[in-house]
Amino acid sequence: MHSHTMQNPAPQALPRAPESVVQGGGPATGLYAGSPQLIDWSGLQGAFQRSALWRRFHHKRWHYVALATEQCFVGLAIVDLGWTNTAFAYVFDRHARKLLIDFSQDGLPGLTAQVGDRPAQGALSWFSHIGSHMRYEHLGGSRYRLQVDIRKGLHIEAEIDSAHAAPFACAIGPIGEGGCAHSTVKSSALSVTGSVKVGATVFDLAGGVASFDYSNGLLARDTQWAWASAHSPSVGFNLQQGYFGNQENVLWLDGVPIALGKAHFAFDPQAPLQPWTIHTDCGLLNVQFQPEGARQQSKNLLVAASYYIQPIGTFSGTVRAAPNAPERAVHALVGVTEDHRSRW
Repeated sequence: MHSHTMQNPAPQALPRAPESVVQGGGPATGLYAGSPQLIDWSGLQGAFQRSALWRRFHHKRWHYVALATEQCFVGLAIVDLGWTNTAFAYVFDRHARKLLIDFSQDGLPGLTAQVGDRPAQGALSWFSHIGSHMRYEHLGGSRYRLQVDIRKGLHIEAEIDSAHAAPFACAIGPIGEGGCAHSTVKSSALSVTGSVKVGATVFDLAGGVASFDYSNGLLARDTQWAWASAHSPSVGFNLQQGYFGNQENVLWLDGVPIALGKAHFAFDPQAPLQPWTIHTDCGLLNVQFQPEGARQQSKNLLVAASYYIQPIGTFSGTVRAAPNAPERAVHALVGVTEDHRSRW
Protein backbone atom coordinates (compact mmCIF):
# COMPACT_ATOMS: atom_id res chain seq x y z
CA MET A 1 0.00 0.00 0.00
CA HIS A 2 1.21 3.45 -0.70
CA SER A 3 -0.54 6.77 -0.57
CA HIS A 4 0.17 10.05 -2.22
CA THR A 5 -1.56 13.38 -1.93
CA MET A 6 -2.73 15.15 -5.05
CA GLN A 7 -2.71 18.91 -5.09
CA ASN A 8 -5.58 19.05 -7.59
CA PRO A 9 -7.72 15.93 -7.48
CA ALA A 10 -9.53 15.09 -10.70
CA PRO A 11 -13.23 15.93 -10.55
CA GLN A 12 -15.47 13.03 -9.63
CA ALA A 13 -16.52 11.40 -12.91
CA LEU A 14 -20.26 11.31 -13.49
CA PRO A 15 -21.76 7.80 -13.72
CA ARG A 16 -23.03 6.68 -17.11
CA ALA A 17 -26.67 7.47 -17.90
CA PRO A 18 -28.97 4.50 -17.25
CA GLU A 19 -30.88 2.76 -20.05
CA SER A 20 -34.19 3.56 -18.35
CA VAL A 21 -35.27 6.73 -16.50
CA VAL A 22 -37.36 4.53 -14.17
CA GLN A 23 -35.82 2.16 -11.63
CA GLY A 24 -37.79 0.21 -9.03
CA GLY A 25 -41.00 2.05 -9.86
CA GLY A 26 -39.50 5.52 -9.29
CA PRO A 27 -37.25 7.93 -11.18
CA ALA A 28 -33.61 6.78 -11.52
CA THR A 29 -32.50 9.88 -9.62
CA GLY A 30 -29.05 11.26 -10.36
CA LEU A 31 -26.80 13.34 -12.61
CA TYR A 32 -25.17 11.28 -15.34
CA ALA A 33 -22.87 11.50 -18.35
CA GLY A 34 -24.47 10.56 -21.66
CA SER A 35 -28.14 10.06 -22.45
CA PRO A 36 -30.77 7.34 -22.10
CA GLN A 37 -31.89 5.96 -25.47
CA LEU A 38 -35.51 6.63 -24.57
CA ILE A 39 -37.43 8.59 -21.94
CA ASP A 40 -40.44 6.50 -20.96
CA TRP A 41 -42.33 7.13 -17.70
CA SER A 42 -44.81 4.27 -18.08
CA GLY A 43 -43.00 2.14 -15.46
CA LEU A 44 -43.66 4.57 -12.59
CA GLN A 45 -45.48 2.86 -9.70
CA GLY A 46 -46.59 3.40 -6.12
CA ALA A 47 -46.14 7.00 -4.98
CA PHE A 48 -45.21 7.96 -8.56
CA GLN A 49 -48.25 6.39 -10.23
CA ARG A 50 -50.69 8.82 -11.87
CA SER A 51 -53.86 8.40 -13.91
CA ALA A 52 -53.68 8.47 -17.71
CA LEU A 53 -55.68 11.71 -17.68
CA TRP A 54 -53.30 13.35 -15.18
CA ARG A 55 -50.29 12.27 -17.25
CA ARG A 56 -51.85 13.63 -20.42
CA PHE A 57 -52.18 17.13 -18.96
CA HIS A 58 -48.90 17.16 -17.00
CA HIS A 59 -46.53 15.53 -19.52
CA LYS A 60 -44.33 18.30 -20.94
CA ARG A 61 -41.59 17.84 -23.54
CA TRP A 62 -39.42 20.47 -25.16
CA HIS A 63 -36.38 20.63 -27.39
CA TYR A 64 -34.41 23.88 -27.24
CA VAL A 65 -31.44 24.60 -29.52
CA ALA A 66 -29.03 27.55 -29.30
CA LEU A 67 -26.56 28.67 -31.96
CA ALA A 68 -23.92 31.21 -30.93
CA THR A 69 -21.31 33.06 -32.99
CA GLU A 70 -19.45 36.36 -32.63
CA GLN A 71 -22.11 37.98 -34.82
CA CYS A 72 -25.38 36.41 -33.73
CA PHE A 73 -27.26 34.30 -31.20
CA VAL A 74 -30.15 32.08 -32.26
CA GLY A 75 -32.56 30.48 -29.81
CA LEU A 76 -35.41 28.19 -30.81
CA ALA A 77 -37.66 25.60 -29.23
CA ILE A 78 -40.39 23.12 -30.04
CA VAL A 79 -42.67 22.55 -27.03
CA ASP A 80 -45.31 19.83 -26.57
CA LEU A 81 -47.50 20.54 -23.54
CA GLY A 82 -49.80 17.54 -24.10
CA TRP A 83 -52.98 19.60 -24.44
CA THR A 84 -51.36 21.99 -26.93
CA ASN A 85 -48.01 22.73 -28.59
CA THR A 86 -46.00 25.79 -29.50
CA ALA A 87 -42.72 26.85 -31.10
CA PHE A 88 -40.50 29.90 -31.13
CA ALA A 89 -37.38 31.05 -32.93
CA TYR A 90 -35.43 34.27 -32.65
CA VAL A 91 -32.24 35.74 -34.09
CA PHE A 92 -30.32 38.33 -32.09
CA ASP A 93 -27.74 40.48 -33.88
CA ARG A 94 -24.97 40.86 -31.30
CA HIS A 95 -23.31 43.83 -32.99
CA ALA A 96 -26.51 45.83 -33.47
CA ARG A 97 -27.79 44.51 -30.07
CA LYS A 98 -31.27 43.87 -31.38
CA LEU A 99 -33.64 41.06 -32.31
CA LEU A 100 -33.86 40.74 -36.09
CA ILE A 101 -36.78 38.33 -35.91
CA ASP A 102 -38.91 36.94 -33.09
CA PHE A 103 -41.26 34.19 -34.26
CA SER A 104 -43.78 32.44 -32.01
CA GLN A 105 -46.67 30.23 -33.04
CA ASP A 106 -49.14 28.07 -31.12
CA GLY A 107 -50.22 24.85 -32.77
CA LEU A 108 -53.04 22.30 -32.63
CA PRO A 109 -52.79 19.43 -30.11
CA GLY A 110 -51.47 16.21 -31.62
CA LEU A 111 -51.29 17.64 -35.15
CA THR A 112 -48.71 20.38 -35.61
CA ALA A 113 -45.75 19.28 -33.49
CA GLN A 114 -43.85 16.35 -32.14
CA VAL A 115 -41.10 16.19 -29.55
CA GLY A 116 -39.87 12.59 -29.64
CA ASP A 117 -38.96 10.53 -26.58
CA ARG A 118 -35.35 10.04 -27.77
CA PRO A 119 -33.06 12.86 -26.58
CA ALA A 120 -30.01 12.07 -28.75
CA GLN A 121 -29.75 8.84 -30.77
CA GLY A 122 -32.85 8.80 -32.96
CA ALA A 123 -33.93 12.30 -31.90
CA LEU A 124 -36.70 13.86 -33.97
CA SER A 125 -38.64 17.01 -33.09
CA TRP A 126 -40.69 19.08 -35.51
CA PHE A 127 -43.27 21.86 -35.74
CA SER A 128 -45.27 22.65 -38.87
CA HIS A 129 -48.19 25.10 -38.96
CA ILE A 130 -49.49 27.90 -41.21
CA GLY A 131 -46.50 27.86 -43.55
CA SER A 132 -43.82 27.77 -40.83
CA HIS A 133 -41.66 24.68 -40.37
CA MET A 134 -38.99 23.68 -37.85
CA ARG A 135 -37.26 20.31 -37.72
CA TYR A 136 -34.41 18.90 -35.62
CA GLU A 137 -33.26 15.35 -36.30
CA HIS A 138 -30.48 12.91 -35.62
CA LEU A 139 -28.80 11.92 -38.90
CA GLY A 140 -26.83 9.02 -37.42
CA GLY A 141 -23.53 8.79 -35.60
CA SER A 142 -22.60 12.17 -34.13
CA ARG A 143 -24.53 14.28 -36.67
CA TYR A 144 -27.76 16.25 -36.33
CA ARG A 145 -29.62 18.53 -38.73
CA LEU A 146 -31.62 21.66 -37.96
CA GLN A 147 -33.93 23.14 -40.59
CA VAL A 148 -36.10 26.20 -40.03
CA ASP A 149 -38.31 27.90 -42.61
CA ILE A 150 -40.50 30.67 -41.19
CA ARG A 151 -42.88 32.61 -43.39
CA LYS A 152 -41.87 35.89 -41.70
CA GLY A 153 -38.46 35.57 -43.37
CA LEU A 154 -36.21 33.23 -41.37
CA HIS A 155 -34.33 30.34 -42.96
CA ILE A 156 -31.84 28.16 -41.07
CA GLU A 157 -29.95 25.23 -42.54
CA ALA A 158 -27.45 23.85 -40.04
CA GLU A 159 -25.55 20.67 -39.35
CA ILE A 160 -24.49 20.01 -35.77
CA ASP A 161 -21.80 17.49 -34.77
CA SER A 162 -21.07 16.08 -31.32
CA ALA A 163 -18.01 14.02 -32.38
CA HIS A 164 -15.45 16.16 -30.54
CA ALA A 165 -17.75 17.48 -27.83
CA ALA A 166 -17.84 16.76 -24.11
CA PRO A 167 -20.30 14.08 -22.98
CA PHE A 168 -23.92 15.17 -22.63
CA ALA A 169 -25.24 15.58 -19.08
CA CYS A 170 -28.47 13.85 -18.07
CA ALA A 171 -30.43 14.63 -14.90
CA ILE A 172 -33.28 12.44 -13.65
CA GLY A 173 -35.30 13.02 -10.52
CA PRO A 174 -38.58 13.54 -8.72
CA ILE A 175 -40.60 16.77 -8.89
CA GLY A 176 -42.35 17.80 -5.70
CA GLU A 177 -45.36 20.07 -5.10
CA GLY A 178 -47.82 18.89 -7.69
CA GLY A 179 -45.39 17.28 -10.13
CA CYS A 180 -44.03 13.75 -10.41
CA ALA A 181 -40.77 13.07 -12.27
CA HIS A 182 -38.53 14.76 -14.82
CA SER A 183 -35.49 14.13 -16.99
CA THR A 184 -33.38 16.51 -19.01
CA VAL A 185 -30.40 16.00 -21.33
CA LYS A 186 -28.10 18.97 -22.03
CA SER A 187 -25.15 19.29 -24.34
CA SER A 188 -22.16 21.52 -23.99
CA ALA A 189 -20.50 23.11 -27.06
CA LEU A 190 -21.18 21.23 -30.29
CA SER A 191 -19.60 22.16 -33.62
CA VAL A 192 -21.91 23.68 -36.20
CA THR A 193 -21.84 24.59 -39.89
CA GLY A 194 -24.48 26.21 -42.05
CA SER A 195 -26.24 29.54 -42.27
CA VAL A 196 -28.97 31.70 -40.79
CA LYS A 197 -30.84 34.03 -43.15
CA VAL A 198 -33.13 36.79 -41.88
CA GLY A 199 -34.47 38.72 -44.84
CA ALA A 200 -31.38 39.92 -46.71
CA THR A 201 -29.02 39.34 -43.75
CA VAL A 202 -26.98 36.12 -43.75
CA PHE A 203 -24.91 34.79 -40.84
CA ASP A 204 -22.35 32.02 -41.39
CA LEU A 205 -22.43 29.56 -38.47
CA ALA A 206 -18.96 28.07 -39.07
CA GLY A 207 -16.72 28.67 -36.07
CA GLY A 208 -19.70 29.06 -33.76
CA VAL A 209 -21.11 26.60 -31.25
CA ALA A 210 -24.45 24.87 -30.91
CA SER A 211 -26.02 23.47 -27.76
CA PHE A 212 -29.30 21.77 -26.96
CA ASP A 213 -31.63 21.24 -24.01
CA TYR A 214 -34.00 18.29 -24.26
CA SER A 215 -36.50 17.99 -21.40
CA ASN A 216 -39.26 15.46 -20.77
CA GLY A 217 -41.23 15.19 -17.55
CA LEU A 218 -44.45 15.03 -15.59
CA LEU A 219 -44.51 18.55 -14.19
CA ALA A 220 -46.64 20.59 -11.82
CA ARG A 221 -49.29 22.92 -13.23
CA ASP A 222 -47.37 25.87 -11.77
CA THR A 223 -43.70 25.66 -12.69
CA GLN A 224 -41.03 28.33 -12.44
CA TRP A 225 -37.29 28.58 -12.85
CA ALA A 226 -34.25 30.76 -13.38
CA TRP A 227 -31.78 29.26 -15.85
CA ALA A 228 -28.35 29.99 -17.31
CA SER A 229 -26.56 28.28 -20.18
CA ALA A 230 -23.30 29.17 -21.95
CA HIS A 231 -20.80 27.06 -23.86
CA SER A 232 -17.40 27.04 -25.52
CA PRO A 233 -15.14 24.08 -26.33
CA SER A 234 -13.13 24.57 -23.11
CA VAL A 235 -15.79 25.70 -20.62
CA GLY A 236 -19.57 25.51 -20.44
CA PHE A 237 -22.29 25.31 -17.83
CA ASN A 238 -25.98 24.68 -17.25
CA LEU A 239 -27.54 26.14 -14.10
CA GLN A 240 -31.10 26.09 -12.80
CA GLN A 241 -32.78 27.40 -9.68
CA GLY A 242 -36.41 26.40 -9.25
CA TYR A 243 -38.62 23.41 -9.94
CA PHE A 244 -35.81 20.84 -10.45
CA GLY A 245 -33.68 21.89 -7.46
CA ASN A 246 -29.96 21.54 -8.14
CA GLN A 247 -30.33 18.27 -10.03
CA GLU A 248 -29.26 19.57 -13.46
CA ASN A 249 -26.42 21.90 -12.42
CA VAL A 250 -23.29 20.98 -14.35
CA LEU A 251 -19.98 22.53 -15.37
CA TRP A 252 -18.07 21.28 -18.42
CA LEU A 253 -14.34 21.92 -18.10
CA ASP A 254 -11.96 20.73 -20.84
CA GLY A 255 -14.50 18.15 -21.96
CA VAL A 256 -15.30 16.78 -18.49
CA PRO A 257 -18.80 17.25 -17.00
CA ILE A 258 -18.66 18.10 -13.26
CA ALA A 259 -21.66 18.14 -10.90
CA LEU A 260 -22.33 21.49 -9.22
CA GLY A 261 -24.18 22.34 -6.01
CA LYS A 262 -27.20 24.57 -5.63
CA ALA A 263 -27.23 27.66 -7.88
CA HIS A 264 -28.12 31.11 -6.58
CA PHE A 265 -29.34 33.72 -9.07
CA ALA A 266 -29.24 37.39 -8.03
CA PHE A 267 -31.06 39.67 -10.49
CA ASP A 268 -33.86 42.19 -10.58
CA PRO A 269 -36.98 40.67 -12.21
CA GLN A 270 -38.23 44.22 -12.83
CA ALA A 271 -34.97 45.15 -14.61
CA PRO A 272 -33.69 41.91 -16.21
CA LEU A 273 -31.27 43.76 -18.52
CA GLN A 274 -29.22 44.87 -15.51
CA PRO A 275 -26.30 42.53 -14.64
CA TRP A 276 -27.06 39.15 -13.04
CA THR A 277 -24.79 37.42 -10.50
CA ILE A 278 -24.81 33.63 -10.24
CA HIS A 279 -22.84 31.36 -7.91
CA THR A 280 -23.05 27.78 -6.67
CA ASP A 281 -22.80 26.71 -3.01
CA CYS A 282 -20.05 24.22 -3.87
CA GLY A 283 -17.76 27.17 -4.66
CA LEU A 284 -16.89 25.90 -8.16
CA LEU A 285 -18.66 28.67 -10.10
CA ASN A 286 -19.04 32.40 -9.59
CA VAL A 287 -20.00 34.48 -12.64
CA GLN A 288 -21.58 37.76 -13.60
CA PHE A 289 -23.85 38.01 -16.62
CA GLN A 290 -23.99 41.18 -18.73
CA PRO A 291 -27.10 41.22 -20.95
CA GLU A 292 -26.87 42.58 -24.50
CA GLY A 293 -30.60 42.27 -25.21
CA ALA A 294 -33.51 39.90 -24.61
CA ARG A 295 -36.37 37.90 -26.04
CA GLN A 296 -39.54 38.27 -23.98
CA GLN A 297 -43.04 36.85 -24.10
CA SER A 298 -46.11 36.90 -21.89
CA LYS A 299 -49.29 34.94 -22.57
CA ASN A 300 -52.53 34.86 -20.66
CA LEU A 301 -54.90 32.24 -22.02
CA LEU A 302 -58.03 31.18 -20.17
CA VAL A 303 -56.47 27.90 -19.04
CA ALA A 304 -52.81 28.86 -18.94
CA ALA A 305 -50.49 31.78 -18.41
CA SER A 306 -46.78 32.28 -18.79
CA TYR A 307 -44.15 34.93 -18.31
CA TYR A 308 -40.79 34.43 -19.91
CA ILE A 309 -37.72 36.52 -20.59
CA GLN A 310 -34.47 35.21 -22.04
CA PRO A 311 -31.66 37.80 -21.93
CA ILE A 312 -28.75 37.17 -24.32
CA GLY A 313 -25.27 38.31 -23.30
CA THR A 314 -21.91 37.29 -21.88
CA PHE A 315 -20.65 35.68 -18.69
CA SER A 316 -17.39 36.57 -16.92
CA GLY A 317 -16.01 35.27 -13.63
CA THR A 318 -14.33 32.13 -12.36
CA VAL A 319 -14.84 28.37 -12.34
CA ARG A 320 -12.81 25.53 -10.89
CA ALA A 321 -12.79 21.74 -11.29
CA ALA A 322 -12.71 20.97 -7.56
CA PRO A 323 -12.84 23.01 -4.30
CA ASN A 324 -9.03 23.15 -4.00
CA ALA A 325 -8.25 23.30 -7.73
CA PRO A 326 -6.95 26.55 -9.22
CA GLU A 327 -9.48 29.11 -10.42
CA ARG A 328 -10.03 29.41 -14.15
CA ALA A 329 -11.11 32.74 -15.60
CA VAL A 330 -14.23 32.91 -17.73
CA HIS A 331 -14.25 35.94 -20.00
CA ALA A 332 -17.07 37.16 -22.26
CA LEU A 333 -18.58 33.69 -22.73
CA VAL A 334 -21.75 34.11 -24.81
CA GLY A 335 -24.96 32.55 -23.55
CA VAL A 336 -28.36 33.21 -22.02
CA THR A 337 -30.19 33.49 -18.74
CA GLU A 338 -33.91 33.01 -18.28
CA ASP A 339 -36.66 33.95 -15.84
CA HIS A 340 -39.68 31.73 -16.49
CA ARG A 341 -43.03 31.24 -14.77
CA SER A 342 -45.71 29.01 -16.28
CA ARG A 343 -49.19 27.88 -15.37
CA TRP A 344 -49.63 25.06 -17.88
